[in-house]
Amino acid sequence: MPTWLLVILIVLVVLAVGGVIARNMQLKRSRTQFEARLAHADRDLAQAAAQDRGWDRTLLESAARRIYAEQRGAEPSALHLMEVLDRPGTDQDVAVFHTEGEGAQHRLTLGRRDGEWVLETIE
Repeated sequence: MPTWLLVILIVLVVLAVGGVIARNMQLKRSRTQFEARLAHADRDLAQAAAQDRGWDRTLLESAARRIYAEQRGAEPSALHLMEVLDRPGTDQDVAVFHTEGEGAQHRLTLGRRDGEWVLETIE
């Protein structure tokens, strides 16, 4: 094998390994920011879906705050709509919130029964 070909192969291998290492370092640095932006996009998408389906956002959030307060004894310090499930018929609708309060985080799931939002689960 000619020496020049061996040198070119070694240079290509070094460049490839260096590129992989550099990319992994870049991904590690930007992971937290990426996850925060992804969570924000998920919340925005859930809000848009709720508005698109004609759900009253104010009524939905006030029901979530009221139900959380009934279950935990205090209103949440933060309430984020994370998911909207618009199943056939209004009594099958589901709204999922991420809540924060008193140092804990919970997943609050509300369902709609007879036009009212009621607790399904709180985890």
